[in-house]
Amino acid sequence: MSDTPAFVIVGASGGIGSDLCRRLASRGPCRLVLAARDPAKLERLAEDLRAIRGDVSITTRTLNATDSGAVDAVFAEAASMLGPIHGAANLCGSILLKPAHLTSDKEFGDTLAVNLLTAFHVLRAAVKSMPSGGSIALMSTVATKIGLANHEAIAAAKGGINGLVLSAAATYAARNIRVNAVAPGLVRTPLAERLTASEATLKASTAMHPLGRIGEPGDVGAALAWLLDPATTWVTGQVISIDGGLSCVRAK
Repeated sequence: MSDTPAFVIVGASGGIGSDLCRRLASRGPCRLVLAARDPAKLERLAEDLRAIRGDVSITTRTLNATDSGAVDAVFAEAASMLGPIHGAANLCGSILLKPAHLTSDKEFGDTLAVNLLTAFHVLRAAVKSMPSGGSIALMSTVATKIGLANHEAIAAAKGGINGLVLSAAATYAARNIRVNAVAPGLVRTPLAERLTASEATLKASTAMHPLGRIGEPGDVGAALAWLLDPATTWVTGQVISIDGGLSCVRAK
């Protein structure tokens, strides 16, 4: 049983998290621990995954990942149940689009907590559960690679994740633990619905992306699944842009 890959996905019930879990379940037998705030959404996702494959073991845990002790407990329990964890991902996040002078202390603190603190908590807990090596995937944003107006708070939080990826990749390379992140542009998820539901905002964002569309959950989920694949053994310290070319391409 210990040869079957075991993954802990934090923030599993969101748009990208759900897509990632479906990809992990579809590619073969695996053991999944799914954690998120909403237990009802977690159970619906678990039912979907069991319908994909009968040989996928699924455990759900309600979790507020800003609570470091709660994150530690989920990973400790996962390791106790499943043995060494092969992969972990943190997909917790938020979107705050405000200029700095209109951002309150609470809004900035909440943005840091939901994005950067959760990433640190998951990384710290995950490495303790990977005695034989493994892969950790985090979420950054295109706003850390190109200046976008009104993204000060989220760019600061996700910029911290970029630094965390680099340092942790160096720290844990000798233990064969790989640490990477993906940096998406705007993706059509429930979290971004306030933006994508606006025809004017959607049109403007689409025009910004050289490939002529915003992202879909599968665009990012596929990259995360690749990073968590035990066969992807020579990739670490990377923040991979999944952004339709927004961060680096200027189309005619």
